[in-house]
Amino acid sequence: KQWYQRRVHGKQWYQRRVHGKQWYQRRVHGKQWYQRRVTWEAVVSTQSTWGAEDMKILVHPVVGMTKPGDIDHHTRVKCYKEIMPKYPEGRAELSVFPLAMRMGGPREAIWHAIIRKNHGATHFIAGRDHAGPGSNSAGVDFYGPYDARDAVKGVEDELGIQILSYEMQVYSEEHDRFYSVNEVPEGVSPKKLSGTEVRKRLATGEDIPEWFSFGPVVNILRKANPPHSKKGFTIFFTGLSGSGKTTVANALQEKLMEIQDRAITMLDGDIVRQLLSSGLGFSRDDRQLNIKRIGYVSSLITKSGGAVIAAPIAPHEEARAWVRETVSQEGGFFLVHLQTPLETCEERDRKGLYKKAREGILKGMTGIDDPYEIPEVAELRIDTATSSIAQSVDTIVSYLAENGYVEGEAVAR
Repeated sequence: KQWYQRRVHGKQWYQRRVHGKQWYQRRVHGKQWYQRRVTWEAVVSTQSTWGAEDMKILVHPVVGMTKPGDIDHHTRVKCYKEIMPKYPEGRAELSVFPLAMRMGGPREAIWHAIIRKNHGATHFIAGRDHAGPGSNSAGVDFYGPYDARDAVKGVEDELGIQILSYEMQVYSEEHDRFYSVNEVPEGVSPKKLSGTEVRKRLATGEDIPEWFSFGPVVNILRKANPPHSKKGFTIFFTGLSGSGKTTVANALQEKLMEIQDRAITMLDGDIVRQLLSSGLGFSRDDRQLNIKRIGYVSSLITKSGGAVIAAPIAPHEEARAWVRETVSQEGGFFLVHLQTPLETCEERDRKGLYKKAREGILKGMTGIDDPYEIPEVAELRIDTATSSIAQSVDTIVSYLAENGYVEGEAVAR
């Protein structure tokens, strides 16, 4: 049995030869899950290069655990099913591959080579940034683009499997074909799209050219990853009692109903306490659970394409961070900190809560005898002591427009 593996731009291809038949497999990992035209053309051209009339292609996508934020494997498999008819008739098969990516760079490349060797492989094709984990918090890549390839190539003899390497591929519009980056003809202006750029275009609805990926594949990706203008989102207010959360939230709801078509759900802190969290008290644990319940409900609505306006006090950073992570997996999340001074909040205290807390009658009042943890990260910070309701709403809506969640022309009207 002979197996060959190729990896292009974060993608891996395997070739298997059984009883005179050659097979190619593809496994994708990292952030670029969709099938590019370059990978399809690479396999088809490789068939000609090897000159085997009975060569078969086995498309073999990963369906195991990957990094957060990666496209789900159901969408990827739909892309593969769409691309299969484009291969020569009777010479391609699709099979999923259960493997969890570790993003271990050089070590993972060696591990993959061992796995292929154990499956009877004689060749393993390694390319650029194999199983790369990306960059650290300072923006510096953990590994160089060819560290993994060179590492596995360096132990080729010990592994007992031949390592074949490929360079990054770029597109020539003049010739309507791909070239290795080190083989581009003189005078040709090569084109390429990074994974970051493709994700940006999916988010904004911008065109993804046919040379990058086939139109039906792009359509599948757009359905699974709609532009921001079609995605659900959550506006999550946080701030002291009396900071203006409910007032601004109600005005924002009216504005959003005017300028966009999503259904809007209001999750006011007091109403949630009465219905969703009526059995909870005001201990730190109960307060955090209350916020997590709001976050969970928000994530479900956001996932379904709706808009959520949540307006609890949400005094604890831990719970807010949990909500951010949960909702962000499903759509847009925008934390709005109403940083209205405590003195102003007390002046607005129609319920007399701050007065009772100052007199010791009411215990656990946020901002008096229970701390409010200022958000470490907030998309917007608004002081309603100096910003009117209309100005506050305009600030939020403008931010949504800047990020593509509402149309700028609708805001202008």
